[in-house]
Amino acid sequence: MTTRQVRLTDPQFEFVTAQDQFPALVAGFGSGKTEACIVRALVKKTQYPRQNVGYYLPTYDLVSTIAFPRFAEQLEQWGLPYKLNKNEKMIHVEKGGSIIFRTMDNPERIIGYEVADSLVDELDTLPEDKARDAWNKIISRNRQKKPDGSLNTVGVGTTPEGFRFVYDRWQRNPAPGYRIIRASTFSNARNLPDGYIDSLRASYPSNLLAAYLDGEFVNLVAGSVYPEFDRRLNASAETIQPGEALHVGMDFNVGRMSSVVHVLRGDNPHAVKEYTRVLDTPAMCALLKREHPGHAIIVYPDASGQSRKSNNASESDHAIIRQHGFSLRTNPTNPRVKDRVLAVNAMVHRDGVRRYMVNPDTCPELVESLEKQAYDKHGEPDKASGLDHVVDAAGYFICYRYPIQHRIALVQPLRI
Repeated sequence: MTTRQVRLTDPQFEFVTAQDQFPALVAGFGSGKTEACIVRALVKKTQYPRQNVGYYLPTYDLVSTIAFPRFAEQLEQWGLPYKLNKNEKMIHVEKGGSIIFRTMDNPERIIGYEVADSLVDELDTLPEDKARDAWNKIISRNRQKKPDGSLNTVGVGTTPEGFRFVYDRWQRNPAPGYRIIRASTFSNARNLPDGYIDSLRASYPSNLLAAYLDGEFVNLVAGSVYPEFDRRLNASAETIQPGEALHVGMDFNVGRMSSVVHVLRGDNPHAVKEYTRVLDTPAMCALLKREHPGHAIIVYPDASGQSRKSNNASESDHAIIRQHGFSLRTNPTNPRVKDRVLAVNAMVHRDGVRRYMVNPDTCPELVESLEKQAYDKHGEPDKASGLDHVVDAAGYFICYRYPIQHRIALVQPLRI
């Protein structure tokens, strides 16, 4: 095979040469994602000349305006003779197979052909359900056998668009073969016009810059409830130590009860274990007792549990907690939702200090809720997504032990 000199940034090179079955270049604006995808496609084409390569973009307009001219430019630079068939959306490479272009706006059309390798450009710009459907159709087309028996691969180059499909498949629940390669806009600065990065900084707020400049997954929904939470900066590696007291925030919802177990390091709380989707209060208490023998357990529950009856029981939820030998810490009434949110946010990040830490390995749903929960149209933390239960449980503990101190103004008559 002829050696060709292609100048790539470090992240581009890492992506182009990745041996993983499903590498994803998650990158900022102007970081060279499309360039890397095109080069990887041509590398696969030259490695396996008789096999086809699939290339996917969100719309056909992008195929015509972006893919065709840029592939043509690269093929000419590589000295590979080709024929462009715009009607069939294909490029036939001389003495070899084809590069087949398809779009993801209508996944039902991803049928009727086979390829050995594929590239997917800007997968995360699609709505999550459509991206998932398109992805499943794409990998089903990847079934041409290679002469050396190596794996069929699908590479993805995309800007992260919040917590959508790419986040879920590559970061939250990665299966074997799924690998993230990150690239910031800065990595490709030599190929960008003067002032490009400064214009991004001037145009976007800090949370969008994290996505569009640094290639990070962040909450792009307007009105994030916990905007300063960062799964890396608020990450804890702490675990439960023998005999130490456990501080358990508890939210009551029959069939969806949640508890978050905290330990203290100094006076800083660390969330180290979560229990979700438990049937009812007796089941939750039995679970805590079974899983944490030899520990003093202090429960900080939803205050409404002092009067509400647990499922199939005559006792109140609070009475059941006491019957299991747990200490109880609760106010007569629940704090205002606003105060609970403020208390959690103050512990997450305040004046440059992060005191509330969460172990992402043992509390994955709490991390997701802190990242994703947004305000609904009424200005309340959204409950429709199901993200509220576990973060509410943690919030009862935080708000009780680390409440927001309201200033009280005393008004006295002025004697003249």
